[in-house]
Amino acid sequence: MKIAVVEDEDVWRDKVQTIVEKYCRDKNIPFQINSYGSGKEFMKNPDTDLLFLDIELAEGEDGFQIAEQMMDCGNKSKICFLTSHTELARSGYKVNAFRYIDKRHLEEIGEALDSFLKTRVQEQMITCNDINGIYIKINLNELLLVETYGRKLRYLMLDGSEHFCEGKISETAQSLARFGFFQIQRSYIVNLKYIEKVNSRVITLCNGLEVVIGRTHSNEFKREFFKWRIEFGN
Repeated sequence: MKIAVVEDEDVWRDKVQTIVEKYCRDKNIPFQINSYGSGKEFMKNPDTDLLFLDIELAEGEDGFQIAEQMMDCGNKSKICFLTSHTELARSGYKVNAFRYIDKRHLEEIGEALDSFLKTRVQEQMITCNDINGIYIKINLNELLLVETYGRKLRYLMLDGSEHFCEGKISETAQSLARFGFFQIQRSYIVNLKYIEKVNSRVITLCNGLEVVIGRTHSNEFKREFFKWRIEFGN
């Protein structure tokens, strides 16, 4: 995980970095952290996953403008704004701010890191044996659904490619549940991230495929889907 801190005051920059380093070490999370005294310095190499960015920097630099520059160049880093003036937070909707952290309450950094790690829950690989006994890796972020296919399982990817693997759908559903997948009926496990529409009986996935919600799964599905949307903002 790549983390950056942009803060012109040494004391605040050091405090934020210390908190982030302790959090990552305590949770045994691999990380790389870089600190900058100005936005200009940071923008020379803005390659980061999570950015802690002061709103009011020295020499007239504006944190919101830096965030806009990042958006304009396609940078998808999550940004946590640091500020002593919380009234400025209302301007953050323009740059899709991830969090606002009051410098008087830096303990909020821990919660921000917790939430950020949740957004990356699907950035993992799983492995299975295909029907030829070949060991393959599947990127969860690109997995649309899993369905029964005879005595095998069919893994359908976002790009339309597919893998046929050994396994039981009930066991697979259980192992994928913590990554945002749900067994919506006897034959289907779907990626909650890629549900476009929901009604009382059917879901529509981003590729247009409609899947009937199993009667025995309906109430639990609604709870899990609601939880997913609240946590991840999809």
